[in-house]
Amino acid sequence: MPAKLSTHVLDLTTGRPAAGMKLELWRHGTTRELLKQVTTNLDGRTDAVLLDAAAVTVGEYELVFAVRDYFVGRGVACDFLDRVPIRFSISDATAGYHVPLLVTPWAYSTYRGS
Repeated sequence: MPAKLSTHVLDLTTGRPAAGMKLELWRHGTTRELLKQVTTNLDGRTDAVLLDAAAVTVGEYELVFAVRDYFVGRGVACDFLDRVPIRFSISDATAGYHVPLLVTPWAYSTYRGS
């Protein structure tokens, strides 16, 4: 698998992809650097990988998902979760990293996918 960073979001209240969720990608180091701001497409994915092979570097990263805005925009009360941060490390700059989010207004889960 070529080096890359990707994500997708599943809305577990509907069992469908979370289309239209905004998210940010940050790199952590001596400073915190915003790398991208994107919105998920109809399949709950970003239209392009977040980092391609040329941009993947070893280090700490954070994806921040605008969960409350997503649910409120769909008429669903979301008074528990707001922005969901997932902080993770890339230890192999030649590997593929996929960081999905499974979410409801009250809980979330993630894992390293392929």
